[in-house]
Amino acid sequence: MSDTRRRVKVYTLNEDRQWDDRGTGHVSSTYVERLKGMSLLVRAESDGSLLLESKINPNTAYQKQQDTLIVWSEAENYDLALSFQEKAGCDEIWEKICQVQGKDPSVEVTQDLIESEEEHIEEMPETSPLIDLPTCELNKLEEIADLVTSVLSSPIRREKLALALENEGYIKKLLQLFQVCENLENTEGLHHLYEIIRGILFLNKATLFEVMFSDECIMDVVGCLEYDPSLAQPKRHREFLTKTAKFKEVIPITDSELRQKIHQTYRVQYIQDIILPTPSVFEENFLSTLTSFIFFNKVEIVSMLQEDEKFLSEVFAQLTDEATDDDKRCELVNFFKEFCAFSQTLQPQNRDAFFKTLAKLGILPALEIVMGMDDLQVRSAATDIFSYLVEFSPSMVREFVMQEAQQSDDDILLINVVIEQMICDTDPELGGAVQLMGLLRTLIDPENMLATANKTEKSEFLNFFYNHCMHVLTAPLLANTSEDKCEKDAVVGSTKSNTICPDNYQTAQLLALILELLTFCVEHHTYHIKNYIMNKDLLRRVLVLMNSKHTFLALCALRFMRRIIGLKDEFYNRYITKGNLFEPVINALLDNGTRYNLLNSAVIELFEFIRVTFKGLKTKYEQEKDRQNQKLNSVPSILRSNRFRRDARALEEDEEMWFNEDEEEEGEAVVPPVEKSKPEDDFPDSYEKFMETKKAKESEDKENLPKRTSAGGFKFTFSHSASAANGANSTNSKSVAAQTSPASSNGSSSKNATLTTAVTATKGSLVGLVDYPDDEDDDEEEETSPRKRPRLGS
Repeated sequence: MSDTRRRVKVYTLNEDRQWDDRGTGHVSSTYVERLKGMSLLVRAESDGSLLLESKINPNTAYQKQQDTLIVWSEAENYDLALSFQEKAGCDEIWEKICQVQGKDPSVEVTQDLIESEEEHIEEMPETSPLIDLPTCELNKLEEIADLVTSVLSSPIRREKLALALENEGYIKKLLQLFQVCENLENTEGLHHLYEIIRGILFLNKATLFEVMFSDECIMDVVGCLEYDPSLAQPKRHREFLTKTAKFKEVIPITDSELRQKIHQTYRVQYIQDIILPTPSVFEENFLSTLTSFIFFNKVEIVSMLQEDEKFLSEVFAQLTDEATDDDKRCELVNFFKEFCAFSQTLQPQNRDAFFKTLAKLGILPALEIVMGMDDLQVRSAATDIFSYLVEFSPSMVREFVMQEAQQSDDDILLINVVIEQMICDTDPELGGAVQLMGLLRTLIDPENMLATANKTEKSEFLNFFYNHCMHVLTAPLLANTSEDKCEKDAVVGSTKSNTICPDNYQTAQLLALILELLTFCVEHHTYHIKNYIMNKDLLRRVLVLMNSKHTFLALCALRFMRRIIGLKDEFYNRYITKGNLFEPVINALLDNGTRYNLLNSAVIELFEFIRVTFKGLKTKYEQEKDRQNQKLNSVPSILRSNRFRRDARALEEDEEMWFNEDEEEEGEAVVPPVEKSKPEDDFPDSYEKFMETKKAKESEDKENLPKRTSAGGFKFTFSHSASAANGANSTNSKSVAAQTSPASSNGSSSKNATLTTAVTATKGSLVGLVDYPDDEDDDEEEETSPRKRPRLGS
């Protein structure tokens, strides 16, 4: 057998009665020692791995369908199918199967000749006659209906009845009786024909389907199924299929076989979805072959259309032509939507070729045009097509938009068109916006971005997105939180001003979607989104929404802040503390009052996270302190007192560095630099001097408490001058006053000369966030620093 003839696709039927593609390979029939018999082997054409190894069981019923399919069951719920590229290859393997089972290759179904144990029927010889069918006459319809209904519980009897119906051309005779009964208005006969045709469908045989669904018979089959005995009046399915449902050829299809296949598939799908009742638990497997019939029809349609490049080129040309009228363009878009839906039946490599063909023909530029149209139906269909493309290959879409940015303005970029459609969704529930937001999240998700030796898709695309698209996404958020957009209502007896965002329900929903996407960016785009938030002061604008009358929107704003704080990023923490960005959160909590609701719980959780952060910091500090003490205790005392004491000048430098780092924090007590250490035998004298100095300092502190000035600031008086800090005679030192004011200091170069502290009294301000410290830095600071760390709440 040539390679082409042996080429097959392997399918298995899943729990949802859908065929799953297991791969493409080459089939052979050979004796397998391990299985003790002739077997079907399929090896993958890509790597030669074994896709299928199945022993040809003498008792297994194999079915040959549509000249290129062989279907069988290996277990109760395990169905297999081989789809051959050529009929000759299918015929050759079929002959091998029939040879093993001792069957005539002319049959379409090999039979299991052992009856089920429940029926207690002994094995029948191959020469035993098939089921005898009653003559096809009006007065025999009831008997025929009883026969068809009775065999459904027995697999072997279903097989025999199917062969009898096929060999005697019985179905066409039944459909002729249908026409007679309908002309005579023979209601009883029509009810019997409904039971007969429904029972034949449940025989689940492809050979019978090919007869019933042919152009000659299918409308009569639909007619029989209109006369359900349980209904008072018959349905009008034929009227719908012939008059209401119109087949529209957006571009004339010249291939008659393709046109016939499209008609057949639509009608069979209608029979399965609309006409046939939902099968019971005992009947759910009866229509598996019908599902397969539709599946393989769709595969064939897509393959035939894909191979006709002239047809697809004409469709794209009309779709992008400005002269095309709106109705025609709507039909073209709907055709592509259905075309992409059918493509989901293709195996992965064929689906890959399918979408690459569409991309080559210009599907993405075409979508850019139709997604900006006013017609809601066209935009909806275009969105569905775009979702198929993003789901298949987000990298393909990203590559297109980055190339497009080099030639087009930001306003007409495909992603910006998608964002604008999300923003302008007229649906009160924003159904389309939700779908588009999900597609945008897929496109900006670093998890599905590729990294190669030559380039990194993540960095390139995120640079593009934040430079060309982010401003479009955040425009509604910034517009609805700007000062001229919001109303400021002064609250009587309060020092704060309420900033109320004028958001209606639909606007609030849109802002919530945008915040959800921005929160995703905070979690996955650390560098790019951080720069954007800092440059645009975005968190402050987002927190304006804490005053929204829509609680879900306030929660979205709070969630955005919570994600930022959860990163424990030093830059974010400084940004939040310097900007006093906890104030809107505290105000929202106070405005919420005593109500115990989701907003209350979310705010509490936020500060509980901060509290746990501080607690963890304190625990690490105490553990490190204990460790250092243990180290110090292990060193001889003489070494501790001399060699490991640091010079006072080094301590002064440490103090100066600390003041430079924390000059914006609130004032704290400063430990004066200690004298250079002396030997242990001088300790008593040193201690007495230390106590005298301490008492003098305490009396001076009482006299020099800060006093509020008329300007509202605080006045600090220090008795330690610059000369005293440098070791000069303290009796000659002069009192230096430091007046707090918004103005900057003189910038004196003397160390420890003056200390200027700004004291703020803003309502709602809290202690700033603190990162977990770096272990090595903590070790050095805790060992040498002459000060203590500020306490929480100081």
